Amino acid sequence: MKKYLDESLSAQERAESLVDEMTIEEQISQLNYKAPAIERLNIPAYNWWNEGLHGLARSGTATMFPQAIGLASMFDTELIKDTAEIISIEARAKYNAYSAHGDRDIYKGLTLWSPNINIFRDPRWGRGQETYGEDPFLTSEIGKAFVMGLQGNNKILRTAACAKHLAVHSGPELLRHEFNAEVTPKELEETYLPAFETLVKDAKVEAVMGAYNRVNGECACASDFLMGKLKEWGFDGYFVSDCWAVRDFHENHHITSNAVESSALALKAGCDLNCGCTYTASHIMCALDMGLISGEHIRKACVHLMRTRIRLGMFDNSTEYDNIPYYVVSSYEHKETALKCAERSMVLLRNNGILPLNENIIKTIAVIGCNSNSRTALEGNYNGTADRYITFLEGIQNRFSGRVIYAEGCHLYKDRSSVHTMAGDKYSEAETVAENSDVVVLCLGFDSTIEGEEGDTGNEFASGDKKDLKLPKSQMILFERILKIGKPVILVCATGSSVNIEYSADALIHVWYPGSEGGKALAKILFGDISPSGKLPVTFYETADRLPDFTDYSMKNRTYRYAENNILYPFGYGLTYSNVVCTDITYNNGVAVVTAENTGNTDTEDVIQLYIKDYSEYAVPNVSLCGFRRIYIESGKKITVEIPVSEKTFTSVNNKGERRIYGSHFTLFAGNHQPDALSERLCGTKCISTEIYL
Repeated sequence: MKKYLDESLSAQERAESLVDEMTIEEQISQLNYKAPAIERLNIPAYNWWNEGLHGLARSGTATMFPQAIGLASMFDTELIKDTAEIISIEARAKYNAYSAHGDRDIYKGLTLWSPNINIFRDPRWGRGQETYGEDPFLTSEIGKAFVMGLQGNNKILRTAACAKHLAVHSGPELLRHEFNAEVTPKELEETYLPAFETLVKDAKVEAVMGAYNRVNGECACASDFLMGKLKEWGFDGYFVSDCWAVRDFHENHHITSNAVESSALALKAGCDLNCGCTYTASHIMCALDMGLISGEHIRKACVHLMRTRIRLGMFDNSTEYDNIPYYVVSSYEHKETALKCAERSMVLLRNNGILPLNENIIKTIAVIGCNSNSRTALEGNYNGTADRYITFLEGIQNRFSGRVIYAEGCHLYKDRSSVHTMAGDKYSEAETVAENSDVVVLCLGFDSTIEGEEGDTGNEFASGDKKDLKLPKSQMILFERILKIGKPVILVCATGSSVNIEYSADALIHVWYPGSEGGKALAKILFGDISPSGKLPVTFYETADRLPDFTDYSMKNRTYRYAENNILYPFGYGLTYSNVVCTDITYNNGVAVVTAENTGNTDTEDVIQLYIKDYSEYAVPNVSLCGFRRIYIESGKKITVEIPVSEKTFTSVNNKGERRIYGSHFTLFAGNHQPDALSERLCGTKCISTEIYL
């Protein structure tokens, strides 16, 4: 028996044996994301590119969960892990079915290039919706749970997760192929690298993807500094370039002169797999002949890739996964989990008492707005295709026994719905519908056609970034005209990021891009079947005008940890239909014990949040999230929970990027929001605290 077929050996040993059976040309052929078959070694063709950000994407029908930013707003690592497990099970089911038909095309493999754990530092970034928000701790915890759900805990990986994009990558999209992100050692260690370190060290993520931009002058996909960090953390998987990023080395960054030099630079640095067209046989062989690389560079990269395929059981019989049937895809149970995620992700930002709606009084509801009956508003980007969508309009129609009347109201961003009509052609219908209702549910916001990745198909604005934090003018005109009718208005805003609505409605629910069950989840919240419980994983700012320049990667006055002003709704904020207060906190040996009481009249879920204030020289200016726990608490009841607080909580970072404990005095806060004055005013409750001395 060939050594590489011996399942008693380690994946590393088997991979080395397998690669040593290959010619140098065969090894090179495996370094491209579209790896051809090597028939004499019984290695089938494999396409490494697959996506699973919030459901298996671009591969036919699959369960569609809320966009990643919505998943983060749940503050729920257990449900995140369940979500990722479902995604990986559906990926296995499809892989089994497709492979049986000899189909090894793109988006049909087991290497999922998710999650995106970049820090959402600027609300204008179109891809911020793909992240878990602005906080390194929340991103680390959610990302770790997601990776563990994708990969499973057995010898054979269920799927291989990928932490992307290493690192310091968060727009502008329009400049990403040529941009150099400049950051200090302190900012790197304090903000941009912690999530990657956690996913490598604690979650054992199988892959890391580089970014398009440069970081302090080095191409992110060939950075000695970043690759050194991976080595320092003990990374044991494969490294993949972002797609066509290696080509940027010579075409846009001008670090190299041609594709041969770019291939050599990336390969020597440790970029194993090229998503793109630069690692061709001619380019790499030329680099080898010129002495720019050695045969060992090629062999090492190929070993890393074969090791991952072996860890996925691709050359063995894996009855645990090979027998997962296709009928699990988009099953009832999976869609119930998607519904639960949508319910927990929606954030109630404002409520003057109109919610939940009283069905004994309300007989007619007007549902108005460009996102009311939009499937695209449910999806976000990097999305799969659901077998059924429940739009906001449909969810309300299905749930409400009275009359529901509907008007689109306006185009998403244009001033008219057709070239044949006058500007504002749909406003009068919307006004008429509002006049004939008891209450208006106004569904506005963005979708992936105007907020997303650079070059996304159909993206009206090529960069995918937002110019400001306002809704499109067509929507704001509609909003103003509906308010003048004088009926109660509940605003439902679907976006992937911070937005300032400018006008005040009676209630405001931020629903993100909530997935295929979004309409059903919204209806359950509107009518009080459940209490809203999502929390903001990003700061909502008053205006983009007071933000630092988009290209400035320093953290000054960005995110809740450094913000000085300009805050509309704080990170961690979100209302429920009840009133949960934390009444007691103790801390001992790495564990905070918190008691919470529901003094309201409604059973609800909520999120207990821990924040640390470090008084040392190098601490961040404000507080930092250091723990959280989602709870369910009945009206009038108390609950006590234990929340671990890691030793890292008490560390800070000096100007050289060195992390250690510098302080001796800390304040630990507990509440269902931040311990800041605005959060306390919006929520009507105060955090409790305890002093810690080391």
